[in-house]
Amino acid sequence: MDLERRHEELEELYLLEGCFPEAEKLKRGTRLLAQWKHYIQCDGSPDPSISPEINTFISLWKEETNETLEEVIAKGKLVLNLIEKLKLILLETPPYDLEDKNIKQYQGSILELQELLHLKFNIATEILLRQASTLADLDSGNMEKVIQDENVTLYMWANLKKNPRYRSVRFSETQTGFEIPRILATSDIALRLLHTHYDHVTPLRPVPASLQERTATVTDFVKEEVKNEEAAISKELQEEGKQRENESNSVHEEETKFEEQGDSEVQMGVGQEESEATKGELEMKLLSETVLSAQLLLIENANEKPCFFEDNEVDLCQFTTLGGVYHLDILELPPQCKPMKGWMIVEILKEGLRKYIYPPETTEDVETENAFPPIEVTLEVQENVIFFEDPVVARWDGEGKHWQTDGISNVSYKSEERLLTFSLETFGPVTLIQDTHINMPFQSWELRPLDVNKVLLTVTTVFTEIQIQIKENLCMLASIKLNNKKHSSILEGKWMTPISFICALKEAGLNIFPSGYSHFYVVINYKDPLVELKAYRQLALLSSAFAFGWSKWNTVCNSKKVIVKLMEHLTEEPIQKPNWTLLMFSGDRAQRLKINENSETFSEALKEETEFHSTLYHMVEDFASKKAMEKIRSASCQFIDSVCYMLLSTRLLSYS
Repeated sequence: MDLERRHEELEELYLLEGCFPEAEKLKRGTRLLAQWKHYIQCDGSPDPSISPEINTFISLWKEETNETLEEVIAKGKLVLNLIEKLKLILLETPPYDLEDKNIKQYQGSILELQELLHLKFNIATEILLRQASTLADLDSGNMEKVIQDENVTLYMWANLKKNPRYRSVRFSETQTGFEIPRILATSDIALRLLHTHYDHVTPLRPVPASLQERTATVTDFVKEEVKNEEAAISKELQEEGKQRENESNSVHEEETKFEEQGDSEVQMGVGQEESEATKGELEMKLLSETVLSAQLLLIENANEKPCFFEDNEVDLCQFTTLGGVYHLDILELPPQCKPMKGWMIVEILKEGLRKYIYPPETTEDVETENAFPPIEVTLEVQENVIFFEDPVVARWDGEGKHWQTDGISNVSYKSEERLLTFSLETFGPVTLIQDTHINMPFQSWELRPLDVNKVLLTVTTVFTEIQIQIKENLCMLASIKLNNKKHSSILEGKWMTPISFICALKEAGLNIFPSGYSHFYVVINYKDPLVELKAYRQLALLSSAFAFGWSKWNTVCNSKKVIVKLMEHLTEEPIQKPNWTLLMFSGDRAQRLKINENSETFSEALKEETEFHSTLYHMVEDFASKKAMEKIRSASCQFIDSVCYMLLSTRLLSYS
């Protein structure tokens, strides 16, 4: 392959890959438009990215008192929406556009909103428990209340009768409940199970310092280069102006000056246009380099685990919390409302809602050793979350600020009824965890075109087959199969931006997205990050007209090369008898292989009557139809960018 052709191919590839900085410019425009739309809506809700607005919202809500649980739940929808917006800003804004002060501001606002929402639930719980005697059940004499919403489910039981025989608490029309010991059955207590379908307990993950430093360097480089180029152009124009001034004729001074001034203005105008054009080209070039740098960060493996974990502590790089958090509390029953001459009199405790310490810190007055046995809890597992194995129960350690698995015993799970029973030594927040990498490595994958700017990505794992549609700048869950059987999900048919979509899949237990630490927990087929990145970018460029798939030979070749199978695909329906061809790519050289998927031995031999190329694009151009090449050239930049982002997020070449 001669150097001249190689240079031409790389030049053309550079022009084609201009779609990535173009897509980034469109995304920036979308983010600005979202801010403007919020501004003109005037619906009273704050813009969470603007510090004064969100601080005012928090201050005003703190001042509101005597809110019922129903009112807190209703206001909580807005609060959860604000938290979600802030989290998306942190995820969707590229690291080179995020300043450190903004990260601190957004994370600080998220924590304040989370803490205030939980405080409001506690205050509203106290207000409800003051009225427990007026809400008592006629049969049992105790108070029972269940409040259900799309974001939270609250179970409340107040022990008014203190009957030592009443040891089994079951909430009506549910299987949720407790088995309490005698000492609690005879105490002035209330039991609260607040199931938040979200997790506001697990600490927010900090933005990695290395990522901030590297992207900041790139950003500074971009600004410096543009500044230097502007200064050079300005200096050049000034020198041209001085030269013309020195050449002026003294005899026709006035006329000549007038003419030269006109010429100079024309020259300056042309120079300014050239300056703007050069500046635009330079900015696009540097934006392209910045985007490339950010994409590379998505697939880089961390050099070491983040920290050392203590015994029984949950490693949040290895496990994921699913189904929200179950806040289990034993509360002291506050003084009850008493009717008096048409009024309701109630004593309000200064310290507010108080927790009942179980087991107590001192047990001197207790005769038997087993007076404080673990409390049996039965929970209903959230329907919208998929557990591929029996869930593991973890409790929150408030002092260490982490989840841990000790203090929990007798765990049993009925998968069909989705009922989980376990015994807990002390009450507090509890969650369910699943191995983050349970679906990794993948068994196979396929990416095939469906329509104009639309593809279908299929990822097959040990437990499931997930089909994802990608259209323009949106993604959608098309279908899920569990053990070869169709499984319905509330996510099916919902179009979302790639980052929102990935978050939604993870929250549903369908995690097929490796992190920078995943290689510590999964046996992977390591590929050089730069080769992998170049492959994903070029596969995305071709995805509108070509189908690609997993090849067993990708595990055989070395880390500097990737192998995939491909075929031209111009119909929406899958091809019944696909005629796959194998291609090998090393980042700067592409070739078709002589072997096929069913060959007995591996060989890098070039297929007959084919030749080497510098890019995948030019390799397929040798045998692609005219229609296929037209589809590739006319593909939307947002579509190509979305396909590339999904490939970078799943890392199919390393994790299959």
